[in-house]
Amino acid sequence: MAALTSWARIGWRNIGRNPRRTALTSGGLAVSYFAVVFMTGWTGGINEELIENATSLTGGQIEIHDSAYLPDRSLYDTIGGRDGVDVAALLAAVDADPDVGASAPRVFAGGLVSSGEATSAVVLLGVDVARETRVSRFLHLLTAGRTPGPGASELVLGAETARQLSVETGDEIVVVAPGADGSLANGLYRLAGVFETGLTELDNGLAVMPIGDLQEFIVLPQNRIHEIAVAALKPSEAVSTAARLEAMLVEFATGIDAAPWTELHPAVVDYVGLSESMHWIILAIVFTIAVFGVANTMILATFERRREFAVMLALGATPRAIAGAVVTEALAIGIVSLAAGALFTYPLMVWWHVAPPDLSWLYGSTTLAGVLITPSLRIAYDLSAWLSATAVLLLTSVLAALYPAFRAAMISPADTLSDL
Repeated sequence: MAALTSWARIGWRNIGRNPRRTALTSGGLAVSYFAVVFMTGWTGGINEELIENATSLTGGQIEIHDSAYLPDRSLYDTIGGRDGVDVAALLAAVDADPDVGASAPRVFAGGLVSSGEATSAVVLLGVDVARETRVSRFLHLLTAGRTPGPGASELVLGAETARQLSVETGDEIVVVAPGADGSLANGLYRLAGVFETGLTELDNGLAVMPIGDLQEFIVLPQNRIHEIAVAALKPSEAVSTAARLEAMLVEFATGIDAAPWTELHPAVVDYVGLSESMHWIILAIVFTIAVFGVANTMILATFERRREFAVMLALGATPRAIAGAVVTEALAIGIVSLAAGALFTYPLMVWWHVAPPDLSWLYGSTTLAGVLITPSLRIAYDLSAWLSATAVLLLTSVLAALYPAFRAAMISPADTLSDL
């Protein structure tokens, strides 16, 4: 063991025999390490933004509704059926869950909004403004005006709908919608504000008013709502939180479903799973290329020192010790590369996590799986990916040295020294 330790020290010292070659090899491995950590962090950042926008822009991490409500969204399929439910008690029970940050009741209806000769089809959304702004973000994105006040016959529109109607804040808008009693409801509302999310489906086709105003407009009792949107404190645990809420809500009414975001946005789940599976492919590609650089360095190093190895073998060194010295030299290069890579990689990761550079000037906003994405260098902390990259870098250094180490150990002292 002591002999092997001595040869290991020799392997470490050998990395300084050709500083330029060692620096080039270490630099290549360091860049490979940065590339892997950056790519996995960037894809993780995109995934985080994708999930955040899918769940917090207009929805929530969990949606509570009647089991018959989705996917048709019938006006009559309210929580608790036609008898309704004690909405205040239901909200209090949901808010009492330790993993729930906020909840907001909602009522939906289909309708038409018009001004002058322009008419547009919209989804009418009734919300409790104070609660809604704690669950979703779209009412924070007002480009003009303010949120609507209860009992004031006011609403807010998406920017594209307002443009199509050629209306501004303060203008009057005619709203027509089918009522829950079979009548055709119509009324005159004033435009209180305009929001712009950047997502076409919302900016063109959504009209928002206080929940009580919409219930009165479509003749729906106040104890009948279509949905409760829930902001979970731990989005990653939304599935278990939803299951717990669903079991608890049985005491209020039968047929209540609590759907987590993974169920509501399956395309997002598929994309996230696909991108995470790409981590190992990225690792394999980058470090496979790096293997050849390390192997080339070690082959040259062992070829240049073949007479030195022959003398060592002639003086009693074992082939195992020679191979150990070569492998240790490669491992030392890997450790130096890791230190150099981490030195400039992790400060960048912290910077791009805390204050990611905005790339929207280059690409503009885009949608992915129906979710708005604003291009940026947003980096997600992914400890497992970083540890994997570290382990693979060191493993790459060792694997690349196995063949050169074998060649060095198999040198024939007699044949090699006879050429002197």
